[in-house]
Amino acid sequence: MALLIETGMSDWISDSDIARDIQRLHPGADIRTPDTLGNPDDITMLAVVGLKDENLRRLPNLKLVQKLGAGVETIVSNPNLPDHVRIARLKPDAPAQGIAEWFVAYVLRHQRHMAFHEAAQSRAEWAPKAPIYSPDTVVGVLGLGHIGARSAKMLRAVGFQVMGWSRSPKQIEGVTCLHGDAALPELLDQCDHVCAILPSTPQTVGMFDARILAAMKPGSQLLNAGRGDLIDETALIAALNNGTPGHAVLDVTSTEPLPSESPLWTHPGVTITPHVSGWHLGEALADVGENFQRLTAAEPLLHEVDRARGY
Repeated sequence: MALLIETGMSDWISDSDIARDIQRLHPGADIRTPDTLGNPDDITMLAVVGLKDENLRRLPNLKLVQKLGAGVETIVSNPNLPDHVRIARLKPDAPAQGIAEWFVAYVLRHQRHMAFHEAAQSRAEWAPKAPIYSPDTVVGVLGLGHIGARSAKMLRAVGFQVMGWSRSPKQIEGVTCLHGDAALPELLDQCDHVCAILPSTPQTVGMFDARILAAMKPGSQLLNAGRGDLIDETALIAALNNGTPGHAVLDVTSTEPLPSESPLWTHPGVTITPHVSGWHLGEALADVGENFQRLTAAEPLLHEVDRARGY
């Protein structure tokens, strides 16, 4: 039994670096990369960012696909993935911390008028503008799982009023939690910033359409660090032109990399970051090695995905 690491993303972290880190934690494990693949029949676990059909064809004894991250929708929906192959995701602390910091950074950038002052500096203009008072500011967090709850708590610690929304009831100290489809427009109407960290499911794809965008508070800011298919980008541009919302900060887009011809690049109401909010895996690689050990020993996996639910 062997574990194959194949991210296909050398601009993020190399396969050999991941393999080395896991090998350090599990010295006896058989861990391979595409450069050290050997006999494909040996591979029982595959750790990937995105699942390629080529891997399904060449790995006949595959039992587990480990996603190196949280979003598993493209793996779950792959029609060529045999029913017996299990899926696991990561729930690491490091990217949760990073994504929460990303939300705080861009909310504070708006609150402190940083773009305004940077533009004034470029004109050598002394132009005081009062910051927006944080205790009077309402920030909404959509999705209250591992990452969303971490984000809500961090935003609350900064001093914002924080509201949260999820499909099922949740409780977070100091956060006003709403749930269910009917409650979403109520939250959007009150929030000066809306931070989305929702998974991609049939219920969330395209959820931010023209109707939902129109429910947002005029002049508010929409921040998305979850899945790019949450937002109808054509509807978003039209909504931004109407000032509802007033600005969007997108770390994820429906197509990545974002095509150069996309109007999102040049729209004055849009800030783009290239899927960098949750960069570091941190201690999560330990879970990858642990799942390989558990798979080998026929023990319950960490963070196994319910393929019927999609997460």
